[in-house]
Amino acid sequence: MSAPSKKQKKVVVFDYGFGNVRSAERALARAGADVEITRDYDKAMNADGLLVPGVGAFASCMKGLREARGDWIVDRRLSGGRPVMGICVGMQILFARGIEHGVESEGLDEWPGSVEPLQAEIVPHMGWNTVEAAPGSQLFAGLDADARFYFVHSYAVHDWSLQTHNPAMEAPKVTWSTHGKPFVAAVENGALWATQFHPEKSGDAGAQLLTNWIGTL
Repeated sequence: MSAPSKKQKKVVVFDYGFGNVRSAERALARAGADVEITRDYDKAMNADGLLVPGVGAFASCMKGLREARGDWIVDRRLSGGRPVMGICVGMQILFARGIEHGVESEGLDEWPGSVEPLQAEIVPHMGWNTVEAAPGSQLFAGLDADARFYFVHSYAVHDWSLQTHNPAMEAPKVTWSTHGKPFVAAVENGALWATQFHPEKSGDAGAQLLTNWIGTL
């Protein structure tokens, strides 16, 4: 008698008008998830995992997210320890603020810090790049150190300031990449994970990364 098949994890790609939702859907399905694109409150709250994509300007993404009640959904999920993953600008809006063209906009403030213009000769940072994965990373488990991921961005977080002083709490795992100056490429912080690059556009390496995330749900 064959063993019962493992139940697929339900992942909602939050559809608030700012993200490559179809690409994310295909990549998550390839990684083994049962995926739905929606902004429905109950479905977003009850899914095993919530993925928040993001493209475009920080301020516009925040406006769209608030209009879809996504800010409240993210906060409520995290308050209950329910996994959330942000991608690209979906990662950036998790920080306290974004500064674009000299204008400062409020983010979700799940992490302290500012999203600021990249400090490099060539902007945007567009194409494949390696990362320096955090020691003990679950997100990058099974991936070679020279694995490459696909980036498209003009802004980033250059300084990580969140510190954990409670020895009973696990410190966030911060992964870095470099384009001109080092910047935060990914974060694993309890139920909240995020990547600056696009795993859904990163081939086999991105597929492995999403599989790793789904495996923790």
